[in-house]
Amino acid sequence: MAEVIIMPKQGQSVESCILTEFKKKVGDKVAVGDLLFAYETDKASFEEESKVEGTVLAVFFNDGDEIPVLTNVMVIGAEGEDIEAFRSGGEVAASVAPVAQAEEQSTTSQPTAVAVAPAATQTPGCGVSPRARALAAEMGINLANVAGSGPGGRIIERDIVAAANSTAKMTPLAKAIALETGAVAPKYGTGLAGAARGADMVVAAPTADSEVKPITNMRKIIAKAMHASLQNSAQLTHHLSADARRIMELRKTAKKAIEEGRLATNITLNDLVCFAVIKALKQFPNVNSHFLGDSVRLFKKVHLALAVDTERGLMVPVVKNADDMTIITLAEQLKQIATACRKGSIDPDLLSSEAASFTVSNLGNYGVEMFTPVINLPQSAILGVNTIVPRPKDIGGGVYAFVPHIGLSLTYDHRALDGGEATRFLKQIAIEIENLEIEF
Repeated sequence: MAEVIIMPKQGQSVESCILTEFKKKVGDKVAVGDLLFAYETDKASFEEESKVEGTVLAVFFNDGDEIPVLTNVMVIGAEGEDIEAFRSGGEVAASVAPVAQAEEQSTTSQPTAVAVAPAATQTPGCGVSPRARALAAEMGINLANVAGSGPGGRIIERDIVAAANSTAKMTPLAKAIALETGAVAPKYGTGLAGAARGADMVVAAPTADSEVKPITNMRKIIAKAMHASLQNSAQLTHHLSADARRIMELRKTAKKAIEEGRLATNITLNDLVCFAVIKALKQFPNVNSHFLGDSVRLFKKVHLALAVDTERGLMVPVVKNADDMTIITLAEQLKQIATACRKGSIDPDLLSSEAASFTVSNLGNYGVEMFTPVINLPQSAILGVNTIVPRPKDIGGGVYAFVPHIGLSLTYDHRALDGGEATRFLKQIAIEIENLEIEF
């Protein structure tokens, strides 16, 4: 009996996913465990494995399509079986909707980001809807510079609106240049009220030593979030260092305990720093918060997020109720979410900035001595952890020696926190790092 494969629902907040690549096509044989397709949300990537065996009888979408969750994607069964029952019916349409219907639905949603695409990616006569073509001519948008988000990459009306919103308004001369040459208007022009004049137009002509590539969906989300964070908050960063001898000693003790079989979990310096941060947050509840504009949400529990570098980009998963954990449990949880991010199996709900009350970003392993982390709004602050460097310190009796210090960079939203409170919090983190008491 034929089996339908649906687009999985990854987390409560995910309504649709982008199918990045089909691993099987119509006619291919499939065994249990074979990869059928890869897909991604705006925060993580996944791969769908087959739970049945048979032959791929139908595929209802193309690579790059955005598909609502729980929608029928493909059918697997015995050759010759009827698959028409899977094309329509139920709560969610199972097949590719007619183009007109798809455009009507998509134009009611919010505009999406537009990536620059070569003209060769568009199919003359069928790659652009009539409404999109008319609107592009009216607004001076060159279709060669627009990537479609409709079925099969078709350019629809919302793509033109998004392209227009991403650039400055154009003068009549600028519109003519755009339509004739493929020039792109800057975000801000030099004309009145920021309008783009003819002199502002930039011709996006390909060159022999370069290529234009659309950015990934995840990169768009990261770019949008970082830009919004800096545009919509009053961010300030304080830098301070802590004597790292205590945590280095604890790290050495933990490694010895592992070698002797008394400890099964590897405790890293980052784990120890995060443990110290949690202790400091319990003493400064105003930092463990979300700034909401005219109010502040103060958290009674510490939901600690950790920035994780992956092949697809930066992910920031959260460990819920981290203040209830021992150092061993915390270390295990941090490793678990980091591994899930790199494998693409992380729960998208754990990647929401609203799910965390505070974030730690550690660049110490890369040798970074100082940086300015960007807040994950609506959180009120983020801590950047730097590399350990030797610095002179009075060790008593007027004697100075070089002592290892770990750099700490706290970025906070000045709307939510005063400089004095932020400084005291940062100092408290240093105190906790220098005085951690943990037994292994």
